[in-house]
Amino acid sequence: MERPGLLQAGQKITVTEGLLPSNYYYTIDPSLAMSVNIPFRNRLKSREGVVVDVTENARGYYVTAEFDEPEVEQPG
Repeated sequence: MERPGLLQAGQKITVTEGLLPSNYYYTIDPSLAMSVNIPFRNRLKSREGVVVDVTENARGYYVTAEFDEPEVEQPG
């Protein structure tokens, strides 16, 4: 996130999934923040979450969000 005040802890969010050749990335709608590249094996199943924290450092603002992901069955 590039500017302060766009998101607050406790705020509900939706994300849009983007596809790269070897990863996914997620954008908090409407284009408020963007994730790092996420490996295929860690793809999000849900598109709605809640902001847990917004922190600032020398590189910008970082948003931490939680998503209610379904349990993944382990083989075996």
